[in-house]
Amino acid sequence: MPNILYIKNMVCPRCISSVSRILNKLNIEYNTIELGEVALSNELSPKNKSLLSVEFQNEGFSLVNDRKSQLIEQMKSLVVDKIHHSNEALDIKWPEYISGKLYLDYKYLSSLFSAVESITFEQYIINQKIERVKELIVYNELSLSEIAFQMSYSSVAYLSNQFKKITGMTPTHFKNSTNKNRKNLDEV
Repeated sequence: MPNILYIKNMVCPRCISSVSRILNKLNIEYNTIELGEVALSNELSPKNKSLLSVEFQNEGFSLVNDRKSQLIEQMKSLVVDKIHHSNEALDIKWPEYISGKLYLDYKYLSSLFSAVESITFEQYIINQKIERVKELIVYNELSLSEIAFQMSYSSVAYLSNQFKKITGMTPTHFKNSTNKNRKNLDEV
């Protein structure tokens, strides 16, 4: 059975490349790397784990050691991957998706997330969706109607209301502003 490492702040394909580079630099063999986790070929020695931890910290990552934190990082990685890196329709039922991927009761996962992160899991999903909407607005390739459809909002009005509630400005105001106040995905 492979040894799984859970890594905090792994939010994009470049993060996967960075983690791969670090593992190769330290001659640590691995089977797969996905957002937030690495399946190692062998058990890590305490020395290698310490070296790896230092290298990760230098790149803005950190190892997640306790089970609850691992679950939260897995939840975050699933959301980020689905919202920011997937070409599949976003029209999903989050409770079924998350509990199906983690094989745990959604109510437990949701309450754990809220207790540790100080926001609800649903609010985390909304925040990630709004960051993706900001990104799509900045690209200026899609109309607001197309963005609403892609992000599975029931209407442009609903998207606009949620966008304003989170950012304090309408999507149009955001598009026309000189300060595109976007956040890094690990800060959302």
